[in-house]
Amino acid sequence: MVEMAKKISKTVLSRTDQLLEVRDFVSDAARQFGFSEEDIANIVLAVDEACTNIIKHAYQYAPDKKIFIAILRNNGTFEVRIKDNGKIFDPEALKAPDLKRNLSHHRRGGLGVYLMRKLMDKVEYNFEAGNNNEVSLVKFLSKKHDSPKK
Repeated sequence: MVEMAKKISKTVLSRTDQLLEVRDFVSDAARQFGFSEEDIANIVLAVDEACTNIIKHAYQYAPDKKIFIAILRNNGTFEVRIKDNGKIFDPEALKAPDLKRNLSHHRRGGLGVYLMRKLMDKVEYNFEAGNNNEVSLVKFLSKKHDSPKK
């Protein structure tokens, strides 16, 4: 048997047409790890939201910038780290969305960080000198699922 790599990574350009490649990369890794289809969909949606925010806000739609994605798998923990070199984002400055107002006014967007926090078990932001942003999205493999596949 071949053991699953603890860390895998991928780099994509900051274009929305690259998001399908990111979704496939993350869903394949989450499936190999042993997540249910529902958990896989939630992880993929959270990663998609994070990458979309980078494209829109950090890189302001510049199509030639890079998004670095690393997946770390260890002892029931599945972590997706997403890095960019764009405009710094302060999650503390973000107000909680008014979901009723968004629905009643048919407002689109503005729910990415909210969704990431709802769909994942842990979301953390790290900032490094030189405009390096990193978001870490963590999902724990629940006890009801089998252990990670090898």
